[in-house]
Amino acid sequence: MCVIETSPVIETRRLALRAPGAHDIPHIARLAGDPEIARMTCRMPSPFRTADAEAFVMNVAMQDPRRANTFVIEHEDHGPVGVLGLFHDKDRAPEMGYWIGKPFWGRGLATEAAQGALAWARTRWSKKAVIAGHFADNPASGRVLDKAGFLYTGETRRQFSRARQAEVDTRMMLWLA
Repeated sequence: MCVIETSPVIETRRLALRAPGAHDIPHIARLAGDPEIARMTCRMPSPFRTADAEAFVMNVAMQDPRRANTFVIEHEDHGPVGVLGLFHDKDRAPEMGYWIGKPFWGRGLATEAAQGALAWARTRWSKKAVIAGHFADNPASGRVLDKAGFLYTGETRRQFSRARQAEVDTRMMLWLA
């Protein structure tokens, strides 16, 4: 049975993944305002401004929790460090996407957040598979997904990056519970 949580909180060793609120807007805007963050995502504009962070928080509040769950990744000592989302799109399995603010790269936070979200997706959201992709020019994201338990499918998709205003080769990966 799938348990529907409208505002789930996922706790890991160093992190809490929770719904974003109005108090997170300045943090999200500051971290996502780095052009290197937005250019590695499909949906984020660049420049990413406070108004974009406000719209993001509002859109998350309106999500159907049966189809999408988006979390602020909050570090126990540093506060918000990024965002992770699980959502249904065109594939049968839900997709996971994430970003971590540049000051927090290389600390294992993305992998820890992904592992926590995948455990939650398996136990609380009753998902047996999750897909993810990373732009071909972002191998660090591929390493994060690999460490979280994803495997390459061999498929490369062309996906539009709003920040780049261009189609980008995206290497697809799959996680199985």
